[in-house]
Amino acid sequence: MDGGSVSVKVLDSLAQIDARAWDACACPEVADGGRPVDPFTTYRFLRALEDSRSVGTGTGWEPHTLVAELEGETIACAPLYAKAHSQGEYIFDHNWAHAYERAGGRYFPKLQIAVPFTPVTGRRLLTRPGFGMTGRDALMQAAVSIGERNKLSSLHVTFCTEKERLIGTEMGLLPRITQQYHWVNRDYDSFDAFLATLSSRKRKNIRKERAQAQGFGGRIVQLTGDEIEPHHWDAMWRFYQDTGARKWGMPYLTRAFFEIAHERLRDDILLVFAEDEGVPVAGALNVIGRDALYGRYWGCSAHHPAMHFELCYYQAMDYAIAQGLAKVEAGAQGEHKIARGYLPVETHSLHWFREPAFSEAVARYLDEERQAVTEDIEILTGFGPFKKAQVEEQP
Repeated sequence: MDGGSVSVKVLDSLAQIDARAWDACACPEVADGGRPVDPFTTYRFLRALEDSRSVGTGTGWEPHTLVAELEGETIACAPLYAKAHSQGEYIFDHNWAHAYERAGGRYFPKLQIAVPFTPVTGRRLLTRPGFGMTGRDALMQAAVSIGERNKLSSLHVTFCTEKERLIGTEMGLLPRITQQYHWVNRDYDSFDAFLATLSSRKRKNIRKERAQAQGFGGRIVQLTGDEIEPHHWDAMWRFYQDTGARKWGMPYLTRAFFEIAHERLRDDILLVFAEDEGVPVAGALNVIGRDALYGRYWGCSAHHPAMHFELCYYQAMDYAIAQGLAKVEAGAQGEHKIARGYLPVETHSLHWFREPAFSEAVARYLDEERQAVTEDIEILTGFGPFKKAQVEEQP
């Protein structure tokens, strides 16, 4: 079905495309009634970001969604944004921006194909089955053309799949490898089965942490779907504001996003709370995919030892084991995750620069960085908690 003459249009809002047409490209697998592989590129998630004004005018994330059509039918789409800063991306280009502007250029606005505020690997060039090559080529060529035509500094495709990285590299974009930490469910039938794969010292440490956290004097609950009530979102918003203010200076999501999440997304959400006499004192927000659980936000109103590890890591692992999910992605950064079974993995991005000399300089840097990241992953994996035989079997 690949082939034919394709046109690409730019939309200012997802409201200008039908949800079914978008999801036919983003998550065609839901036709069997299951969950989407990537819940973050679904129409409902990206539309929630827009409708809540978490992205849009004044946020530094201006939607310019790409939609490719063949004979009037949508065959591909991509979440493209004009960025006025580099916040909320998690693949950092601050040094590039400084160097570009020191050389007399204007780095912002730049173009970015991404899911805002979400360091989760997934397809960024969303195509209907049977139109992969045609759709991807049309979207990428259109994005580069927009950058050239508007004399923008650059285009970035962040947290793309390895396949997209290879395709983009063949088209002349610069590949970048970064890392984050994932826990892999090796068909464990219980958390104790996971612990049995660890060295004695690491196993004892995790049991100690879980006992500390679970003995805080209240109870820990997991909530999803209709179990989530409006007051749970009130608590999660307070936790999110506190953590966001300390880590980023200003939280990215608006309060309205949490209200819309209750209406449209709660079946995709797992909330984990530590409650003291029924009042949440700490909480973690996860998003549920077909094969993975994605840890996103955490916060607390009272300190309890090891509670962060319990709610964000161990409870997520419990849920993945119970639901048969293949992995847990616990978000960006954090070498402390290694001792708890979350090992480093490669993440991928693509970068295009309009200025050839600057592109050549970045390419040299990325070659060196790629080698360093690969070496880091190998070294850090060796510090994992697994018994030697288990480490050698890790994918």
